[in-house]
Amino acid sequence: MEKTYGRSNFHKHTFCVFDERPLQDVAGTVPQYKSQSGSSYFFRDNGVYRLSDHWGRAANCKWRLQSDSADKSRGMRLGFALWTSFHPDNDTEKLYYIDVDTQGQAHYQHKGHADFSAAKALFTAAEVTKRIREIRSILYSDAWSRHYDGDPESLRTQLIHSITVVGMTLQEARIRLLK
Repeated sequence: MEKTYGRSNFHKHTFCVFDERPLQDVAGTVPQYKSQSGSSYFFRDNGVYRLSDHWGRAANCKWRLQSDSADKSRGMRLGFALWTSFHPDNDTEKLYYIDVDTQGQAHYQHKGHADFSAAKALFTAAEVTKRIREIRSILYSDAWSRHYDGDPESLRTQLIHSITVVGMTLQEARIRLLK
């Protein structure tokens, strides 16, 4: 049974992707909670707004801000998440999978997310962090491809598939390319 989150427990070992919203959504509203780090929280029946200048790791949580804006400048940014967008987080269970989007960005996502496909490999928090770093090096450079015969784009696709779907380490995926 999936755990239910609300204003009393959303901040305890959770993963969530907040959608960026305009500051006008909370203009003139007093936050119901303000953290020691300066983040403000505005509770609604269906979710929570978070106004913060730091995203990613927040205390014992992993909260990402998703934005369509090209301007990712620092400063206070507002995000909103439904209570159903919060998922349990810990360091021991294989809770995360990796998505590579059409813009060539690699992100990890929780298996409780609606888009999860059982065809994806699952990783612990430490494993997914390491794999994301490796995938980004594959995506943003062709230097690694000089050791292989073939088109770098095709090789890149094969490596990323081996990591994200099959669950191989980068070393295992590279060896597989040589065979």
